[in-house]
Amino acid sequence: MVLNDDGRLAGIVTKTDVMKPVKRQLILVDHNEMSQAVPGAAQINIAEIIDHHRLGSVNTTQPILFINEPVGSTCTIIAGLYQRSGLTPSASIAGIMMSGMISDTLNLQSPTSTPKDSALLEWLAPIAGVSADELANEIFASGSVILTNAPEAVIRSDLKIYEEDSVKFAVSQVEELGFDNFWQHATQISEALAKLCHDDHLAFACLLITDINTQNSLLLVKGDAEFIARINYPPVEHDDIFEMAGIVSRKKQLIPYIGSVLKEMQAEGNVPTTPSTTTTPFAKASA
Repeated sequence: MVLNDDGRLAGIVTKTDVMKPVKRQLILVDHNEMSQAVPGAAQINIAEIIDHHRLGSVNTTQPILFINEPVGSTCTIIAGLYQRSGLTPSASIAGIMMSGMISDTLNLQSPTSTPKDSALLEWLAPIAGVSADELANEIFASGSVILTNAPEAVIRSDLKIYEEDSVKFAVSQVEELGFDNFWQHATQISEALAKLCHDDHLAFACLLITDINTQNSLLLVKGDAEFIARINYPPVEHDDIFEMAGIVSRKKQLIPYIGSVLKEMQAEGNVPTTPSTTTTPFAKASA
């Protein structure tokens, strides 16, 4: 017997039901690595993938539609599919796609931005009834992720899990107007990131804090000490926070850099390992 949340009978599962093949199908959007997919994704049929990230290890049982374009946002690809099919999205859907494109490309200021992002953002603006600059101002002024969320939620707000040559790690990113909010909560965020490493059995975890105004970032890293020691960006106030001038893109700048560090380590026979639960709190730095 299957009960609903109120404890009432919702149906009955029989032996025949258990033996039936699962009919559900899944479309992966804005990711193609199974480590980033919903739980259980590996057990059902992947019907389609629409993405703009690097290719991961996805195996399918049959040929599928796979759209992967080197553009700034998956919303750009979706908007292009609307346009190519002669369809006009509703004003609300157009606004949502614009929001995704603006957020992903920092309103076309990120190095991931392409002419296609710009052209489709311009195409969507009159449909949504708002200019890209107006919407960008509203998005970026809507509030700080760090101030409005607990540290655990901050590091999981835009988190992606990666696996590079059997090394499993996580990279999160938040966008802020300046670094003041981060420094005020740096100790708690650092502890939450270290706990994420332990709980999710990661070799290391990173949080990229990007300043929208200056187009610079800070990188907080917890986990494998050897990996952290090899990061050749200048440390700031503490040996696991680094100043990354001009780095704003996780996909195009940070992940390739991390991959190069891992390849260097493995060439020397060093493989990052899952860290201990020990954390070293540090004093808040001045802005």
